[in-house]
Amino acid sequence: MNTALLSHTLRLWRLVTTPLDHARPLAALVARAYLAQGFFLSGLTKLRDWDTTLLLFTEEYRVPLLSPAVAAIMGTAGELVLPVLLLFGLAGRFAALGLSVVNAVAVISLADIAPAALQQHITWGVLLAALALHGVGRWSLDCGWLKPRLDHWHEPKAAAARSVH
Repeated sequence: MNTALLSHTLRLWRLVTTPLDHARPLAALVARAYLAQGFFLSGLTKLRDWDTTLLLFTEEYRVPLLSPAVAAIMGTAGELVLPVLLLFGLAGRFAALGLSVVNAVAVISLADIAPAALQQHITWGVLLAALALHGVGRWSLDCGWLKPRLDHWHEPKAAAARSVH
């Protein structure tokens, strides 16, 4: 095999992948902001007209295993708290998983869902899955604030456990 050709191909590959690698934190932040906005605005809408929200959860949304009032409270709370966590990347994977549940329940609980609305829920689901699987990125409180503190807290305990054995 021609090593010059292989070397040239690898250089070209790096020219493509290096900028993409550098763009990952920005891409994660944009995804977090996009998702947070959609869910948070939905929660605000529910909060603004609580009587209508309760009526919708009683008549329109069929949330399994929960009473309409409990489902409305849990859904609204999830749509108001989890997007803030996701946006700032604090407990980001937890927030992404929680919003995935909210998203799935929204699709399941509607008897009829318009194709465009279903497509939006699928898009949200894919983005939430990516954030849950790959993390919320370097530009997050998880990475910049929480992880260093957890590592610092965990390291002395791990060192002590190793010295005992």
